[in-house]
Amino acid sequence: MVSAMRAAILEQTGAPLVVHHDVEAEEPRAGEVAVRVSHCGVCHSDLTLADGLVPALTPTILGHEAAGVVEALGPDVTGLAVGDHVVLTPCAPCGRCAWCVRGEWTLCTNVDGLLTSAHPDGGTRLSRQGETVYRGMAVAAFAETVIIHQNGAVKIPDDVPLELACLVGCAVQTGVGAVLNTAGVQAGDTVLVMGLGGVGLSVVQGARLAGASRIIVSDPVAERRERALAIGATDAIDPSADDVAFAVLDLTPGGIGVDWAFDAAGRSALVNTGIDATRKGGTTVMVGVPGLDDPLTMPVPAGFAFAGKQLRGCLLGSCNSLRDIPRFIDLAQSGRLDLEALVTSRRPLEEINEAFDDLRTTTGIRTVIEL
Repeated sequence: MVSAMRAAILEQTGAPLVVHHDVEAEEPRAGEVAVRVSHCGVCHSDLTLADGLVPALTPTILGHEAAGVVEALGPDVTGLAVGDHVVLTPCAPCGRCAWCVRGEWTLCTNVDGLLTSAHPDGGTRLSRQGETVYRGMAVAAFAETVIIHQNGAVKIPDDVPLELACLVGCAVQTGVGAVLNTAGVQAGDTVLVMGLGGVGLSVVQGARLAGASRIIVSDPVAERRERALAIGATDAIDPSADDVAFAVLDLTPGGIGVDWAFDAAGRSALVNTGIDATRKGGTTVMVGVPGLDDPLTMPVPAGFAFAGKQLRGCLLGSCNSLRDIPRFIDLAQSGRLDLEALVTSRRPLEEINEAFDDLRTTTGIRTVIEL
């Protein structure tokens, strides 16, 4: 059985999204579930695809930071029931591939769907007027219904507000996970966070949870710096007024630099700043993803090697979503993780293009689309 639904479609890169009411979603197949989407956060990764900074197959439905309610089960689904509240994840671990058995969950073969915009069998389960519609970011949640593998829908308690739980699908997994999983920040470590959108503020909270002794933040938007200070940052730098690397040296004991630097905005220039701001033996973590037109060039490669510095990639905070989504939800319920601090706007699906414009102009922090 095929059902029609409302969805925002990117018909070609660089063009506004168009909300259609006749997008068709197939019934879930073996191991899959259909989820009625309640809320979806608007992430910068969606914008990079919409603007063509990273290639996208079109027509496609973007949106991957979502939460909703299970409305149908395919054959062989276990652990989920109709009516369950779930958070969706773009990196659903299979638990069996060469990467999963090594504990490298976000490198799972299932994550290939981020590139193919399809399920592993090549289908998308989505169409409009007979034409295939792709699953942007492997979820396609700017739509009323998502068809996803059961491991991509993680059950949460019914009393958790879905408008906040959706943020755990990407921003919180990416930011908090980058600190706790990718970096393994220890109590007493010093941290620099560059870029204070939803992901950057999640990095700040992850550093606070890890017990970092100094959490230095940098962002040109004063409102974002102030919010970071309110949720755990110890020092804030305006990069439009100060040299970040020099300022960091002044703020760290002995002027040696920080143990960890996180680029949460996806800018090659910030990666280089992180390398300059870290101590000998320090690590810079690429949490954001630079566009293909923004290649990374090491300023002084020999100095980087001689100082024993490291550069580390990070996808979705190196999270095992089946473990970490319930973990982060529990932290939020106990008051140790502030999800409300990440949200500055709520819009209906019909205002998806205005939400993207907010991202382009760094207005607010996170917009949540209400479906």
